Amino acid sequence: MSKPTPISGFPEWTTSQRMIEQFVLDRIRHTFELYGFAPLETRSVEPLDQLLRKGETSKEVYLLRRLQADADGPAGDDALGLHFDLTVPFARYVLENAGKLQFPFRRYQIQKVWRGERPQEGRYREFLQADIDIVDRDTLPAHYEAEMPLVIGDALRSLPIPPVLIQVNNRKICEGFYRGIGLTDPEAALRAVDKLDKIGPAKVADLLAETAGASAAQADACLALAGISAPDASFADAVHALGVRDPLLDEGVAELVAVVETAAAHAPGLCVADLRIARGLDYYTGTVYETQLVGYERFGSICSGGRYDNLASAGSVSYPGVGISIGVTRLLGLLFGAGALSISRSVPTCVLVAVGAEEERAASNAVAETLRSRGVPTEVSPTAAKFGKQIRYAERRGIPYVWFPGGEGHQVKDIRSGDQVDAVADRWSPPPADLTPVVG
Repeated sequence: MSKPTPISGFPEWTTSQRMIEQFVLDRIRHTFELYGFAPLETRSVEPLDQLLRKGETSKEVYLLRRLQADADGPAGDDALGLHFDLTVPFARYVLENAGKLQFPFRRYQIQKVWRGERPQEGRYREFLQADIDIVDRDTLPAHYEAEMPLVIGDALRSLPIPPVLIQVNNRKICEGFYRGIGLTDPEAALRAVDKLDKIGPAKVADLLAETAGASAAQADACLALAGISAPDASFADAVHALGVRDPLLDEGVAELVAVVETAAAHAPGLCVADLRIARGLDYYTGTVYETQLVGYERFGSICSGGRYDNLASAGSVSYPGVGISIGVTRLLGLLFGAGALSISRSVPTCVLVAVGAEEERAASNAVAETLRSRGVPTEVSPTAAKFGKQIRYAERRGIPYVWFPGGEGHQVKDIRSGDQVDAVADRWSPPPADLTPVVG
């Protein structure tokens, strides 16, 4: 077999990195459950017509077909794609299971997704997301939009990572403002403004004229709105000072004030109202969120989402929702690349039980079983080599303790300090800091 060639955009972490990822996922999962979100997992594939009908995603969807399938044959079950986010499959799940769900339905979902975009630092073609969503039948109170940043703030603050800043906006503000200045295609204007960070104001102004039919004055007004940012409700005064009036605009301002004030009461400095945040997907209808990792702002958002009212509906019944998603692989990839996350050892093992001779392996196994039954991660030495070699084996693997069974008594050695004490397997415990690897 020739040497394998890596495939870009499909990360494979080292065992140490994978343990860090597991730690991060456990913390995130714990926070989600503290807020009452229940776990859910949906299938990896969705019908193409569902994947392609919302937002600018057609170039990112991975098709799925059997190797011998006729590319020009019938569609149906063969017209499938890997999901590019967890919101679209969740909306489908709600529609299929509405009769079994209790509303408002609160779920979290931690799964891989796939996007056919150009791989680069912090951007992958296969990656893990951690989502929360709240969905209700027919109406969803706006206070749920204010709850999302609280959950995410608590989840991310529980991790040994740099601080985060959640940028919030409300699509109603943008759409109402655009209508108030006379633009007839607010969605095109939103998509143009969403590119502000990538292409700059001059090119956005050109794009507004080209795609939304904006005059120079209208484009200037759109950019003025996008330039408003404040860590408190004062952003509302800046919006009103622009002199545009529209009922949808007023509704959006009131909802965003509630989000900012709720977040400030929970965790000052967590949120900032930033009216350039638009989010490119068409299905958002209210509050939208993007999250910056302090010191890594140039890489864009590591957590985003928003309110959606029209993604799931069946006849006259609709299921509005609000959700937000942590890009776990994106977050970790950036921190791994910067050497900003580490773990105290590369294996879970806390104790290596030495083997004096192969005929004594059963006794060593018995010690290991006793320690494991008490929650101490333990393995037995692979060979009955000289004890010095067994100690060096533990050192190479980062295992802090070596246990020496003996006929009249056992001893355990901290190979970092050299301290060695008498021990009994059903009573000895390592210090709590050594029991499991520490992420920092």
